[in-house]
Amino acid sequence: CMSVQNVAANIDQEKYNVILVGITEDGHWLKVDSLAQIKDDTWREAKAGAVLSPDAKEKCLIVTENGKFEKVPVDVVFPVLHGLYGEDGTVQGILELAKIPYVGCGVLASAVSMDKLSTKRMVNGLGICQAAYVPVLKEELKDIDAVVAKIEKEIPYPVFVKPSNAGSSRGVTRADNREELIAGLKEAAANDRRMLVEEMIVGREIECGVFGDGASTKASGVGEILAAAEFYDFDAKYYNAESKTVVDPELPNGATERVREAAVKIFNAVDGYGLSRVDFFVKADGTVVFNEINTLPGFTAISMYPMLWEARGVNKKQLIDEGIMADYTDWDQYIASMNKGTAAGVIQGCWIMSSIQAAEDQAGKWAIVNMPKLDDVEGATNYANCGGASWAVSSNCKNTDLAFDF
Repeated sequence: CMSVQNVAANIDQEKYNVILVGITEDGHWLKVDSLAQIKDDTWREAKAGAVLSPDAKEKCLIVTENGKFEKVPVDVVFPVLHGLYGEDGTVQGILELAKIPYVGCGVLASAVSMDKLSTKRMVNGLGICQAAYVPVLKEELKDIDAVVAKIEKEIPYPVFVKPSNAGSSRGVTRADNREELIAGLKEAAANDRRMLVEEMIVGREIECGVFGDGASTKASGVGEILAAAEFYDFDAKYYNAESKTVVDPELPNGATERVREAAVKIFNAVDGYGLSRVDFFVKADGTVVFNEINTLPGFTAISMYPMLWEARGVNKKQLIDEGIMADYTDWDQYIASMNKGTAAGVIQGCWIMSSIQAAEDQAGKWAIVNMPKLDDVEGATNYANCGGASWAVSSNCKNTDLAFDF
C-alpha cells in the first residue's frame, strides 16, 4: 500500500476528487472511504463493493452497497499496480475493452516487460549487453538432474534463479552450489511455470526513469541502489530502511549516458508508453548490462523513479498530474484518428490504480479517479519536454473530481 499512499497524497486535491477502491488478496473489490484506512490497514473492512465495467458505453465504476448500485463515471485510469494482475497487461486489457484511457504502458508493453524471458528475447536484437541465461520450464524439473547439468554447463556459480513472470523480486534466489540451485528452482516453480537462471553480474545496481512515447521519450538521470540485503529483494525494496538510493552517482567511462540511451531504446522496443523504470548493472570498467524494465515503477518514499525526476525539477505532484492529463488527451487523439469518436473538449472523469504484492498480502491496490464535467480546460498538456527542470504541466483543469482505487 506504500505506493498508493504516496500517489494519493501527491494528487492535486483542488483538481481531483479522490475515490479509493481496494482489491483484496482473494480478488474482492471494495470502495474505501479514506486514505487513513489504507494507512492503518483497515480498508479490507469496507462494506461497499466497486468494480469496473468493461462495457465501452458505460465507462464507469459500479459501486454496490446494501443491494443498491451506483454508476460512477470514469475518464482516465492511473494503474499504480505492481506485479501480477496489474502490471502484466491484464488490467490494461480490461481498460482497452472499456475504452477508458489510462496512464502508462499498454497491453503489449506491460505483458512483455513483466515476463523476464520475453523481455530478454526482445532486447536480444538491440545490441545491448545483458546477463547470460538459461530458460527452464516447470515440467522439465521432473528430471531435475538433467536441468541442473544443463545450467552448470552454460553458467558458472553463483547464479540467480528467477520466475519469469513475477513482480517485486518475488521468488528470486541466489545459488552458490548445486543444492541451492535445486532449492531455488523449486522456489521459482512455485511462482511460475517458466523460469530463468542468470549469471551473476558483478557491478553497481543502476536505475533510470523514462517518460513519454516514441520520439518524445525522455530519460531522467540515473540512480544507484545500495541494497540492505544480499540483493534487492522484496523486503529490501519496500520494508528495509537500510536500503539506500543515490541520485546521479558518478559512473566510469561515460556509462551514465549509455544507461540513459539504452533505457530509451529498450522502452521503445517493448512499445512502452507513459512511464517506466529501466534497471541495469554497471561494471567497474563502465560496461552497461541490462537487468529489467518495470512498467509501473514504485512510488514509495524511498522509490527511485520519483526521486530521479525530482532531481530534474519535476516533483511528485507534477509527475502524477502530467501522467493523468497526457494520457487523457492522447487517448482522445487516438480515438479520433481511428474514427471511433472525436476529441472531447472537457474531462469527464479519471481513474487511478495501485498495487503491491507481498508474500503475505497479494492484494491489488488501485486508484480510481472520477472527474465531473469541467467548466474550463485551458492550454494543452505537453510532456515532450519532460526531461529536465523545464518540464511543466501546461494544462489548467479546474473543478475536477478524482476517484482513486488502490
